[in-house]
Amino acid sequence: MTDLHPFIAGLPKAELHVHHVGSASPRIVAELAARHPDSKVPTDPEALADYFTFTDFAHFIEVYLSVVDLIRTPEDVRLLTFEVARDMARQNIRYAELTITPFSSTRRGIEEKSFMAAIEDARRAAEAELGVVLRWCFDIPGEAGLEAAEETARLAVDLHPEGLVSFGLGGPEVGVPRPQFKPYFDRAIAAGLHSVPHAGETTGPQTIWDALNELRAERIGHGTSATEDPKLLAHLAEHRIPLEVCPTSNIATRAVTDLDEHPIKEMVAAGVLVTINSDDPPMFGSDLNNEYAVAARLLQLDERGLANLAKNAVEASFLDPAGKARLAAEIDTYTTAWLER
Repeated sequence: MTDLHPFIAGLPKAELHVHHVGSASPRIVAELAARHPDSKVPTDPEALADYFTFTDFAHFIEVYLSVVDLIRTPEDVRLLTFEVARDMARQNIRYAELTITPFSSTRRGIEEKSFMAAIEDARRAAEAELGVVLRWCFDIPGEAGLEAAEETARLAVDLHPEGLVSFGLGGPEVGVPRPQFKPYFDRAIAAGLHSVPHAGETTGPQTIWDALNELRAERIGHGTSATEDPKLLAHLAEHRIPLEVCPTSNIATRAVTDLDEHPIKEMVAAGVLVTINSDDPPMFGSDLNNEYAVAARLLQLDERGLANLAKNAVEASFLDPAGKARLAAEIDTYTTAWLER
């Protein structure tokens, strides 16, 4: 079988489901931990591999929040954001919608306007210096309840940084029903933001229905359990509602028990628009290039199949039409040149 890794490495890509803090590489986390020696996070990049081994989803959240606690100053925010973009550039990621949880930083004492200035400064620098276009999804940390929802909606609607395009909901799903967040999504949508909640990662398909019906979701984060409901799959396919699929993440958090049993095959077979994403890549020992390689194996794709998968993400993105056309054309040009070598 052809080794697709070299093709994937050069393939221009967009990523739609990737978390700000969760994208901090061992190099970045170690540097932040060294800045804040009172943290329990290891300062040795090699030791972080053991630290990022999760027993279940609850343990993942615990570790994730310990890394969040390393982001204490606007300088930390700027460092993290720009260095995440640098790691993206190495993978030929041209465009990314980075999920940011501002509540986690503002409640830890970072002044809200300074936080916005830090991410925006990093965004502009990433595009100018690295050629990576970043946009933001502000998400509610579901485990923090309605207080966090209120604050996230206020920050999104009132401050609305230039790069902000969407509004999301992350964190644990068990015990955190989607309908309670409807008023906050309504406010965000009224302010022109797109709705992109997580749903159906560790709960059943009803959570996805709630995200669609109550939160007016335009894309679904994960949607792993969608295959348990044929009517839901048909609805997603008919209305071209994309799923942001993160295969390695689902294994790491035990949302799926075995990669070969991942429901991505059933999603694609049902005609659902599937995009491939890395979620929290360093924490799961992965990156977007690896996720494309996983998808190629699970879906038995060749180079053209992978290029079409990359174009799915462009189609499902919130890029403007001209930007979508440029990136899709770049994918086509690269693929044609590769196959004609």
